[in-house]
Formats: sequence, structure tokens, C-alpha cells
Amino acid sequence: MLGRTRSSYGLLLLALCLASPLRADQEDPAPPETPEAQEAEEAPAGKPRLDWGLEAKANFRRSEQNRFTVPFTFQPIELPVGQSRGFEETVNPGSHMEVSDVTLYADARWGDSFRAHLKLDFISLYERNPTSTGTQTNVDEAWVLFGRESGHALLAPRSGAYVKVGKFAKLERQNDRHLESYGLVSTAFNRIEDVGVEAGADFGSHFYLKGSYTAGNPVFLRDPNALAGDNGQPALLQPNPDPVLKTGIDILYDARVQDLDTGHPQGGAAVGWRTADQEGRNGVDVMAWARRRKLARTVEIQGSFYGGDLDLLNGPFDRFPFPIKNDRKRETGANLWLYLGGFSLFAQYVDQDLAGLPRTGIEGEVSWSFDLPLLWSLGERQLFSSIAPAVRYSKLDNKFRNPPQTPSPSFGWDWEKIDAGLRIGILGPTDLTLEYADNDFILGNGAHRNNNEYLVTLRWRV
Repeated sequence: MLGRTRSSYGLLLLALCLASPLRADQEDPAPPETPEAQEAEEAPAGKPRLDWGLEAKANFRRSEQNRFTVPFTFQPIELPVGQSRGFEETVNPGSHMEVSDVTLYADARWGDSFRAHLKLDFISLYERNPTSTGTQTNVDEAWVLFGRESGHALLAPRSGAYVKVGKFAKLERQNDRHLESYGLVSTAFNRIEDVGVEAGADFGSHFYLKGSYTAGNPVFLRDPNALAGDNGQPALLQPNPDPVLKTGIDILYDARVQDLDTGHPQGGAAVGWRTADQEGRNGVDVMAWARRRKLARTVEIQGSFYGGDLDLLNGPFDRFPFPIKNDRKRETGANLWLYLGGFSLFAQYVDQDLAGLPRTGIEGEVSWSFDLPLLWSLGERQLFSSIAPAVRYSKLDNKFRNPPQTPSPSFGWDWEKIDAGLRIGILGPTDLTLEYADNDFILGNGAHRNNNEYLVTLRWRV
């Protein structure tokens, strides 16, 4: 009954945003490197152009404290002193001020047929996995593009093709999120960039095809809230460890590419159709996509002694496996992008077969962006120039059983998450995002539990 109530609550929030009035002055919150923004001003024909930018994020985070007993027998020396059972628990409960990231952007363009992009992250607090021992400096994106890649829900000016090489976002990812948080589906399947080559072609203004051949992101675990958590860090090998950062309540997800594993490549393909007005303020885009690869026996994860892919699914010491049946990883899905002036809707469905473990996910985000009237100014620039409320609903259905003993029972829990927030333009490129994550998951005994979080993000860009 509670699960149905929460589903209705999520649908009601989506409906409220859908009922909001629409405007034609749609905000584009995406960084300038995304395909959605590429139809902006072109460099003069035959002349190269180089742009750069710097972005910093400071955060206030308040995480609820929760812990859940795991059905796994640990040795006494493996647990904190006085503790007889193991737990999955909130990574870092309480209220905290932190700087989550500093990012350097660089973009080069030569006419309309060559682009290069670099996105370099320092600190990477909310992407680090494990949080305390993962990499702090990360080349988030680095790619070159030959040809023209048309943005979603934008008319292609003519037939054409492109090839992109390097490290880039997965072709189905939402690149214009209006909140700093991620949904369950985006976390599990396409939050992290992949490495390889992508190619695409426009056939007229509306129909397009895409394909990719990449290294493939290793399967690992993380909490879907802000901090990934600490799992398998070397400090746990000490007698009776009691780490400051806990495990998190984890889901299976596609983690950062550790190295170029040429033995387990991933192939992907997509077909789509779009239409839009000439100004690009109103448009719709629908896309079906699929990808597939073989899982590795193990993948070394930087900062953790846990292995990824099949090693993770086989459980500790390969003695407590999930009911895996093969070494295949396969996803199919469908996306919808809709833009109507200041209103935007993104929706995604994913069906996954992970070594014989089936799971499905749905996610939808609605947002309404509009300008505020001029009341105050500073240095000839408007203070509080825009506002954008947004609501995201996401759900993971895991259609497999947990093994009788596992330190990570949350892998098999069904999960719903509602993220609701507001982004306020303060001055120029500086904005403030306030949001709340409402997590609801169903334990193995059918009980509903929560692990909710408040997040405030001040973002400054030059």
C-alpha cells in the first residue's frame, strides 16, 4: 500500500509541473560542452576558436542517519569493537559544509566540422568511489569530434555525419539536468562517461542513427545520494576498523573506466526521430537504444580491494554469489526529450540483463525555467535573474533474489526516489540549487525504509 502511495505522490508532483504555465525563454543550464548547446554561435568560417571556463561548487549537505543489518557473518576482528553484526549505513550522516568540485573546461572549434572538448575535475567529492580513497583529479571528458553532431530536439540543418573519439558521455544520457543530484536510473546506467569512439548520421532534418564502440564501464557499487561511500578501502583490513565514512546503502552501477580493457569492448546503437521549430525553443526527440558487452572476471577498482564486474557479483571470496547465469551485460532502452519554451521533460526507460540478473528502471524529470522581473542589480547586472523548479521521479525494479548471505542486500531491493528542488540564478553565471532527495526502498522482509538527504549547491562559473 505504501509503495502505491509513493508512486501516486511522484506522479502528482510530475503533474503539477506539467500544469505550470509555459514560457518561450527556456534556460539552458547545461555546460557549453553538451550536444544540446552546440547550435550556439559558430566560429567564423576557416578561423579556429578556443574558449575556456572554470566552475566551482560549494555545498551544504544534510543526510539522515540510517543503518540496516546485513545477513552476513563477519569475523569479530572485521567489525568495530563491541559490534556483533555488520551494517549498510548512511555514508556521512548529519549536516556538513563542503566543496565538492572545481572544474576546468576547454573547447576548441574550427568552423562547423571540428570540435575538441576537455573537462577536468579537481576534488570530485561526489564522484569519488570509494569516497575517501578514490581519485580526486579526473579527466571527466576529453574528446575530438569531426563533422556535425546535432543536439536533441533540434532540427539538423541538412544530412550529415560525425565521428567522436575520446572520453565522452553515453549517447542516451540526459545532459541538461536541472538538479545537482542524480536519479536512480541515471546513477545506475549512464552517470559516468565511457572511452572509445562514437559515430552518427543525420538523414534529413528529422531521422538519425548513432553507434558506439567503447571500453565499457565496470560494474561496481555506490550509494545514489551525494557521497558514494567507502567499500573495500585498505583501512578496513586493519583489526576492528571503524571508518569515518560508512558503506552507504548501495545499488549496482556503471563506475568510472579504470583502464582501456580491450578484451571486453562494448557495442551500442541508437535510432531516433526529432522535430522542432526553426528557433529551437520548442521540440521533441524520441530515441531507442541498446548496448552489450561481456563482463570481465574481475576489474581492479582504484582505492578499493573489491573487484568489479563478475568479481563483485560472486560475493566475498567467490563463495556467496548472486544467482548469475552467464557473463553477458545487456541494456535496451528508450528516451524522450520535450522542450516547450521554458518547460522541459526528459524520460527514460531501461531494461537490463546483468549476467542473468534482470532489472528495469524508469526515470522522468520535469522543469520550468523562467526569468524574474528586474528588482535589484549589481555592477549593471541583474540580481536574481531566473528561477527553475524541477522534479525528478525514478524507480529501480530488481527482479532477482539476494543470496542467503551477502554484505550488500540493498543490491536486490526495489527502490523509488523523488528529487525535488529549485535553481535560482543569482548574478550572471552564479546560481544556487536547493533540493531534497526522498528515497524509499523495500527490504527483503517487505518493510519500507528511507534514506533521505538535503543538498544545497552554490555554483560559480567564469
